[in-house]
Amino acid sequence: MNSLSRRRFLKITGATFGSAAAISSFGSVVKGAKKVEEKTTESSIKGIKKIPTYCSMCFWKCSAIGYVKDGKLWKVIGNPKDPLSKGRLCPRGTGGVGAHYDPDRLKAPLIRKGKRGEEKFVQVTWDEAFEFIAKKMKKIKTEYGPESMGFFSHGIGGGFFKHLLKAYGTRNIAAPSFDQCLGPRDTAFEVTYGDVIGGPERTDIENAKCIVLLGSHIGENMHNTQVQEFSKAVQNGASIIVVDPRHSTAASKAKYYLPIKPGTDLALLLTWINVLISENLYDKKYVEKYTFGFEQLKAEVKKYTPEWAYTITTIEPELIRETAREMARYIPATLMHPGRHSVWYGDDTQRGRALAILSALLGSWGRKGGLINQDVFDIPSYPYPEYPKPKKENADNPNRKYPFGGAEGYTTGLREATLTQKPYPIKGWFVYGTNLLYSLPNAEETINAIQNLDLLVVIDVIPSEIAGYADVVLPETVYLERYDDLFAPYFKQPFVSIRQPVVDAPNDQKPGWWIAKKLGEKLGLQKYFPWKNIEEYLDVRLKKAGLSLKRIKEEGVILGEKIPLTIEEGMDLEFDTPTGKIELYSTHMAEKGFDPIPKFTKHPEPPGGYFRLLFGRAPMHSFSRTQSNRLLNNVMKENEVWINADVAKRYDIKSGDYVKLKNTEGVISNKIKVKATERIRTDCVYMAHGFGHNSRMLKGAYQNGASDSQLITKYNIDPLMGGTGMNVNFVTFETEV
Repeated sequence: MNSLSRRRFLKITGATFGSAAAISSFGSVVKGAKKVEEKTTESSIKGIKKIPTYCSMCFWKCSAIGYVKDGKLWKVIGNPKDPLSKGRLCPRGTGGVGAHYDPDRLKAPLIRKGKRGEEKFVQVTWDEAFEFIAKKMKKIKTEYGPESMGFFSHGIGGGFFKHLLKAYGTRNIAAPSFDQCLGPRDTAFEVTYGDVIGGPERTDIENAKCIVLLGSHIGENMHNTQVQEFSKAVQNGASIIVVDPRHSTAASKAKYYLPIKPGTDLALLLTWINVLISENLYDKKYVEKYTFGFEQLKAEVKKYTPEWAYTITTIEPELIRETAREMARYIPATLMHPGRHSVWYGDDTQRGRALAILSALLGSWGRKGGLINQDVFDIPSYPYPEYPKPKKENADNPNRKYPFGGAEGYTTGLREATLTQKPYPIKGWFVYGTNLLYSLPNAEETINAIQNLDLLVVIDVIPSEIAGYADVVLPETVYLERYDDLFAPYFKQPFVSIRQPVVDAPNDQKPGWWIAKKLGEKLGLQKYFPWKNIEEYLDVRLKKAGLSLKRIKEEGVILGEKIPLTIEEGMDLEFDTPTGKIELYSTHMAEKGFDPIPKFTKHPEPPGGYFRLLFGRAPMHSFSRTQSNRLLNNVMKENEVWINADVAKRYDIKSGDYVKLKNTEGVISNKIKVKATERIRTDCVYMAHGFGHNSRMLKGAYQNGASDSQLITKYNIDPLMGGTGMNVNFVTFETEV
């Protein structure tokens, strides 16, 4: 189970809910949606039942315990056996009850009867929906080949549909978790160390003595384990350095806050490297033993002085020096937090490289309080037949246009292939659990691509914007109502957890595994679904690992054996790079014609009267998936736009006013409430992602706040791995609302 040489990419307090009456309206997306008859099961017996599962309110997948009271879902709390949650859930996790009771959720299969985007559907049976889809897929396969089907997925529930599409014959599978999120970061670390940061990240926050956050919003993105460990580190007196144009929640805990000019982070990182080397502050023994290319690095960064950086970043030279010295004081327990959402400006892999190099100079890879080893609980795969081999290359990255691409595929590359029909036609999409009109930049390009499709199938729990363009919408059960595959991530404590139904689905929703199996049978792919049901599938996998389904259903989580995580614990460092060392100078990048050591690149400035649009997460919402959840909606119904107080005064805007945002392309947002504050620079504005829904079927979220996605019409492609830098859009205000 040694994870040192693996080459992998991210696979992406009890709250109570009195009763169903707490949400009074149970309107339906389609009139007459049939409610499943109540069954005489354990969940309908009087009293309280406790059922372990794992959460799906975000990608962290904390193990939880669902409570059913008198046959109704009551509350969800953390599972104390879980090494991720340690028995405590975040606001989203405890609010998961609201997903079950969401009156806007999809209730029955739908087939489109109007034009795409009109949201006009008729309710059909599951068999009718499967017949429609199978007929279209068979036609596409005959006329264009199976590779002309594409799949966009987010979340572990998409696994059974990936299996289905691979059995059908396509490998055109992509996830926004790569080129719209962590792709540049993991590419940078893999090039440097031969391994990725992964998820949950390999950060040893709780043992760090100094933590550097570069645009990483711990406490707002609510990655549960990290928030708990960060709180512990702060309590233990860790020195916190925060670099952010906005004074975030984490910045309020900082010893040093650097309000950097947006787009200049790489300049600061290169200058920190300069200071560590020129003042002999780096970990010399570690660098000499484990790294390659130090002399080339030293020569390259000599020009990046604090005085030079001041003209770029607006950070005072002495503050740059003092923060570099602060990092050096705590070597090797200084953690350069790698962040997660790293698609900012299009040079993001090189920025990630600079951060990875800085971590090496601090000697933190493989060290306590730094970036530690991880292991995985090895659960063998199900013994499926071999998939058919595609006859065509993947359409998302033809001829390896982006040479450092990841295994998750390129969403925008697959979209471009659908738009251009090159290198070959893409005629069908499956979309699982991701609202492409919010997760991909430039929604107009997505809509135009959809017009070239013969089939668009959306599988989701809510009627998101992308569902409004679907030919067929399939309603999945929410995570508290279904089984999914086992969860066994790389982590410092290996474990495996189970998701199992806590309560029955209220209407004609079905679990993803059942949908994939039934559709596979319609397509003549029965041999790829030999198991009778999901419990049989899980039992086969668990028995191969020496476990039992009965035990994991009762406990929810089973822990594996721990291995050494750090040098201090006896771990030997190995690096799966061409030189077998940490590559400060990347031989692989040099071979491909890219800068082997990062160089600063300047980014365009906002035009007069415009401000750089920054966006992030809210701790009670996940992407654009939870705004109709009434429990979470009650906590945060709409987002706000952060505007510097001096700028607001100049525009005669005050907190609580509503404005509309207009970008340089003339796109105008919904109205959004103003937060006039000194906690943000004068050259940018900020808003939480996921609001401003325009799907009329999402009654509880319709036009609440504004959509950052609507305003992100420009993006810069990272030439190394294809990520979409989206912090390149500029907006101004329209005050007449």
